Amino acid sequence: MSDEDLVITDNEFLRQFETQINNELATIEYSQQERKIFLTKLRMPENSEDRQEDFIKAVLAEIKERNTRVVPTSPEIAGFIRRNRRKYKDLLPVGINI
Repeated sequence: MSDEDLVITDNEFLRQFETQINNELATIEYSQQERKIFLTKLRMPENSEDRQEDFIKAVLAEIKERNTRVVPTSPEIAGFIRRNRRKYKDLLPVGINI
């Protein structure tokens, strides 16, 4: 399975991106200010850590389509962006280094 298989929903009421993994809900909570989105908390179902990167990639692709900058305050998401810096550095606001 790849990130293309994940269907990402933006639950604006709860301010979180959601997807189903193994029939359970995975979420990334966010807050939005101006042209930035702060990814604040990642919640994955138990025994689905192998899908975590796919979920993060899919959410970052969704944000990129919106032409919005990302400020990852969740340690897992910040770590993912740090490991994939070349691919995602254009999503970070000017002056933010991860």
